[in-house]
Amino acid sequence: MKNIIKYTLVGSLCFTAAACSDQEALNVNPNVASNVPSNMIMNAAEKWTVDNIYDNWFSGRQCLVYSQQWSQRNYTEEDRYQIRESVNNSYFKYMYMGLNNFQKVISMNTDEATKNASSAYGANANQIAAAMIMKVWLADLMTDTWGSIPYSEALKLESDNVLYAKYDDQKDLYAQLMKELTEAVEMIDESEVAFTSGDVIYDGDASKWKKFGNSLKCRLAVHMSKVDSNWKSYIQQALQSGVFESNDDAAKFQYSASGTEYCKFYEGFFVDRRNDFAINKTLADLLKGQRDTLNAKSHPWEGVIDPRIHVYTVDDGKWNGMAVATQTGIQARLFTQDGVKSWYADQPPVLSKTYAVPLMTYAELKFIIGEYNDFSVDDYKEGVEASIDYWYNVMGATPDADEVAAYVEAVCKNVNAEAYAIQKYIDLYTNGTEAWTEIRRTGYPEQIVRPGEICAVYKTDSGQVPYEFTPLSEVKGDIISRVKYPTDESTLNSESWKAAVAKLQDGTNNYYSKMFWDVRTSTYDHPANK
Repeated sequence: MKNIIKYTLVGSLCFTAAACSDQEALNVNPNVASNVPSNMIMNAAEKWTVDNIYDNWFSGRQCLVYSQQWSQRNYTEEDRYQIRESVNNSYFKYMYMGLNNFQKVISMNTDEATKNASSAYGANANQIAAAMIMKVWLADLMTDTWGSIPYSEALKLESDNVLYAKYDDQKDLYAQLMKELTEAVEMIDESEVAFTSGDVIYDGDASKWKKFGNSLKCRLAVHMSKVDSNWKSYIQQALQSGVFESNDDAAKFQYSASGTEYCKFYEGFFVDRRNDFAINKTLADLLKGQRDTLNAKSHPWEGVIDPRIHVYTVDDGKWNGMAVATQTGIQARLFTQDGVKSWYADQPPVLSKTYAVPLMTYAELKFIIGEYNDFSVDDYKEGVEASIDYWYNVMGATPDADEVAAYVEAVCKNVNAEAYAIQKYIDLYTNGTEAWTEIRRTGYPEQIVRPGEICAVYKTDSGQVPYEFTPLSEVKGDIISRVKYPTDESTLNSESWKAAVAKLQDGTNNYYSKMFWDVRTSTYDHPANK
């Protein structure tokens, strides 16, 4: 089977293939629609993409453990950077299916043969723009996971008969994604709807899609802040065009409680019946205002409890976190020893059926704008307050005003790059890839347990046994910098794969080659913005 298939399959509602010559009629499935409207493809694309990123595999066993927001209690190999190759192959493919779905929406609203029919489901230009924004959002997540990836040629089977897609250098890809975001927001007509139905993220609201596109442009710009002196100009352009203005503008995918349309985090626990995860000790200690005594690391707001702790995990008044990965077997014993509460028995809001998965929050944008404004105190404070309000809304509750006021006062006493990075890290809960990106970009939080540091102490009858965080793959003493390219690529797209690998550090397909925007010289380096 050739490499082109994984770049052209369409997910969810849209798995269709061209039949051959006179046997076409035999290959028609009478139970599958042959002409799927563009709004239904957008609906399928959104759900397919979110389902396959925010689940207990790509997120739970990869990005959320890389960012030390979650830990596994039973199997810790992924936490220690030993990635299941079958999972890596699958999710690389799934994300290209998502990209192709969004490209299908663009094509249906561009092609003279289909755009008039598609206009019944929303203005053509607005549908194109929304699909372009989601395509950029997904491509950015992918390149920040694997590095250089096929993009410019990856979706050109039907249009140009491209069989083997080249890998775009990450720096060039970022430039292309910024260009596409600019084009997308400029074509939006706010007087028209984007979609009459099917759009779960914004219910067809073109103005909100425009704000999301510009806010996403700010995210990509701040990613490049250490390497591109033009990053502030990109943000300035986005601000002039219009960005998120409140939590109401946040980009999120709201799941339904009906049928099997529930959140995949919920499915992993309560349908698949796997109680594999708990909040990581790193994040739990930051929320508790507790220093890392295992590695003598301080806490910027020691003794101050974060109100979001009531939302992020089981609200038992102890909020104990699961150790950063030790050996499988020891980890499960530590779960009991350290008094970590089971999410299976008492689920937090993020495991609800209807969890609204955040693609980008208003608080994240405020932290980006604050960094653009040279770490503004006012932007920082607004970001912290917006984050608390957002997460309490997820729980369907109102935070205690006195608790919030005391916390905000405490965290605003010393506003700097570290404070910004930690608050953004906390707000990015369940958005594992972006949290991991920010750790690699800024070197914060320093409370992240690095390879070789103590990750847990196991108590035995003969005394206490410390365990070091010992990766199962070579990462050069740092947290994982990237995910290896899948093995399928080495056989199905071998020449392009070889060319991409040759550009990595040591010319090998490894876990330690840094992204082009990651210029840290050591694991605790905190590079300045350009």
